[in-house]
Amino acid sequence: MPNVRPALACLSALALTVGLTATAQAHPHVFVDAKAELVFDGAGNITAVRNIWRFDEAYSAFASQGLDTDGDGKLSAKELAPLAKLNVDSMVDYAYFTFITSVDGKDIDFKKPTEYWLQADADGQLTLFFTLPTKGPVKVAGGRTRLEIYDPTYFVAFTMVPDKDSPVTLDKGPAGCTVKPFRPDSLDPATAATLAAIPADQREIPAELQLVTDGLTNGADVTCP
Repeated sequence: MPNVRPALACLSALALTVGLTATAQAHPHVFVDAKAELVFDGAGNITAVRNIWRFDEAYSAFASQGLDTDGDGKLSAKELAPLAKLNVDSMVDYAYFTFITSVDGKDIDFKKPTEYWLQADADGQLTLFFTLPTKGPVKVAGGRTRLEIYDPTYFVAFTMVPDKDSPVTLDKGPAGCTVKPFRPDSLDPATAATLAAIPADQREIPAELQLVTDGLTNGADVTCP
């Protein structure tokens, strides 16, 4: 088998490489447990999203092959730094899988991440931390602001962590704001099977299935007085 680790290191290139494994399931192929923190300024506006994404065991093992350069059996932040950069750089084409809709219904744009790193637990499972600044302050007063974390192509399946683990929190949020997390309904077996049958090297999905996957969003509604 050729050396495919560099391609596997970034999510956008993953579809080109998983086809090398005979049992690969196409959509979804990567599974992520997600948490997010909305960062506010002194005026009560959102200025960034801090994402915390824990990757599944299979992706973690595959993507981190050969990164234990000192051979101590552990993956340090320094050893994982190139992989973190590849992941973050690749996600720009997918809007970092992070979407904010403001109280007036506008889609919010982001700058490139200002800080990011990967961390491996004792079992080698990877968690990506990165801060995504908004291009301008996002007002939240007087209505509902929606945060969504998802991959419209459903190649990466995101799931917000359980409510007991605080899936979405506010850093210095205005007094009186409420946070209501949401998650997608489960796919019916027939649709799940159809998605899984899409070739592993095909990132885009048919239009009729796109209508389904567009609704597979996770996130939270933040309502402020």
